[in-house]
Amino acid sequence: MTLEQTMQQLESLTDERTRKRHLKNGADENLFGVKLGDLRKVAKKIKTNHQLALSLWQTGNLDARLLAILILKPEDLSTDELEQMVQEATFFQLADWVNSYVVKPYPDNESLRKKWMQSSDPMLARAGWNLTAQRVVRQAEILDLSALLDRLENEMGEAPAAAQWTMNFTLGYIGIHHEQHRERALAIGEKLGLYRDYPVSKGCTSPFVPIWINEMVSRQEG
Repeated sequence: MTLEQTMQQLESLTDERTRKRHLKNGADENLFGVKLGDLRKVAKKIKTNHQLALSLWQTGNLDARLLAILILKPEDLSTDELEQMVQEATFFQLADWVNSYVVKPYPDNESLRKKWMQSSDPMLARAGWNLTAQRVVRQAEILDLSALLDRLENEMGEAPAAAQWTMNFTLGYIGIHHEQHRERALAIGEKLGLYRDYPVSKGCTSPFVPIWINEMVSRQEG
């Protein structure tokens, strides 16, 4: 499929409710509003097509960029291309997909994690802390958790909202998965008070760290 054909197909799949929801959640006007299930069907039809993915990304269209993530080859991106992609993915859902489908499987993302955690760019910092949260769960032996808690206590309260979200995950995962650091993680969460009044749907757990940690630990022990 050519870029033009793909964009035409995406436009034909416009769902007004999806479009309105994305706009309400902060997306800009450059989108059609394609349901995620329909996007995945298009991606399955195309399979992997890295060059088409790059062209789709360049359109700036949200649906095209979501599709691009599903059909590109992360290992074929240069570091500069990846960083630009991360910086440009400012809509929360797009950022989550970039982190999950592109950054996470990217070769040698450990060096990028360390670099991005020091970045003043909120989206790069968000991605760096997202990788760190993953390490807390599965590769904590490569981390200095006490030093991470120092940074979280000192920096998280003033961090940009985009980075603050994944920093909060890092803090929560430390408390959930590492009992020896749990008390301090709870204290930092209480001190900072981030997401204390965050609205959550029935049956969902609050991202306020003290509630979140205690709820998840209770489930593990139960």
